[in-house]
Amino acid sequence: MTSNQWPFSELPNVAVIANRKIVQGREWIAYVSHDSDDGAWQFHTSAQEPPTEGEAALVSLESIMKIDGTIAELADLPLGWHAWRKSKSEPWQRAKM
Repeated sequence: MTSNQWPFSELPNVAVIANRKIVQGREWIAYVSHDSDDGAWQFHTSAQEPPTEGEAALVSLESIMKIDGTIAELADLPLGWHAWRKSKSEPWQRAKM
């Protein structure tokens, strides 16, 4: 991926929070939030339950993009918004948190 193709305003090496199951390839990304308080990105397996501290991993935004390229569709997700999908093949839905 060349720099002119990078869709996010954040740098590729910015730290994000992700569920370990996503990072390990055991689950897919079902829920994304772009926090209004600190601008942090979070990637989770489900909107139902927040992950425990032991389930969370700190990884780069670029590594998340490598795991699931559809995340590029959320590059313009405003602060304080979230996105979700019911299955890996469904389109992302968005709303203000």
